[in-house]
Amino acid sequence: MMAVARLAGVSHQTVSRVLNTPEAVRPATRDRVVAAMRELGYSRNLAARALVTQQTALLGVVWTGAAYFGPSSTVGGIEVAARAAGYSTLVGALETYDEGEVRALFRTFRDRGVEGIAVVAPRERVAQLAREYAAGIPVVLVADDGSDPSLSTVAVDQELGGRLATEHMLERGCRRVLHLAGPQDWFDARARARGWRAALVSTGLEVQEMVEGDWSPESGYEAGRALAESGDLPDGVFCGNDAMAVGLVAALRDAGVDVPGRVSVVGFDDLAGVAFFAPPLTTVAQPFAELGAKALEVLVDAIAGAEAVAQRLEPELRVRSSVR
Repeated sequence: MMAVARLAGVSHQTVSRVLNTPEAVRPATRDRVVAAMRELGYSRNLAARALVTQQTALLGVVWTGAAYFGPSSTVGGIEVAARAAGYSTLVGALETYDEGEVRALFRTFRDRGVEGIAVVAPRERVAQLAREYAAGIPVVLVADDGSDPSLSTVAVDQELGGRLATEHMLERGCRRVLHLAGPQDWFDARARARGWRAALVSTGLEVQEMVEGDWSPESGYEAGRALAESGDLPDGVFCGNDAMAVGLVAALRDAGVDVPGRVSVVGFDDLAGVAFFAPPLTTVAQPFAELGAKALEVLVDAIAGAEAVAQRLEPELRVRSSVR
């Protein structure tokens, strides 16, 4: 840094400002310093900077590790937002969600000196363990759960999404709307089910017994086959995600049941390509890039000492052709 300052004809404090608060330096001076850095091949030593400032600019991200569209898209959004804000991310994928695995992951985060942790593993057990093992490290839970006011949460409003999906089918004339739900130990799955139930109750319609899947198209197919074999078809099905919706529609098609002529179907997530399925799938889209950016913003505020907050983003209904 001293060599850069000498070549540019400025103080080393000015070089530091160019690196950390460039907007505070006059453009001509900034350009001269940047030119000197390029000529000398200068790059900052982050390890040395961390020793001096006690700040690593490193964030931990807890992830399910599975190829579920929602969590993986959220992790991608956080990583992009973190990089733009000058942070690096250390992503830890969980496989079994047991106490030992979570404890080991948080020990790794501590050893690497992360300044904060984003938990994108929307299962109740993981959230409980995160609260315990992250003591002393700012945490944001990226899931639709506000049960602990001491923990910052950022989420898409999953209950609103469930209501939007169900109300759309009711507006189109459906009167028996079944819900093919995701696993009920997931915060998001429970919230989507609440939205479905609330929409039916508000219109005075009977709440059908919920069917629980596992997010996979295979579980959607099994549910669809069971419905077709029962002969007691609802006139609408709200699926907890698009993957299960795809499986459900395939099973109904194989059984000769017309979608949407006989049964309307709405999914959740707006997976790439569902607009080109047969029929094009009506679904609820989540703003994953915005979610990642908001999670990063809340986590940085928590690192700075801000009080816990609960932020909710709104999903959007994408109307296509799978509802009559």
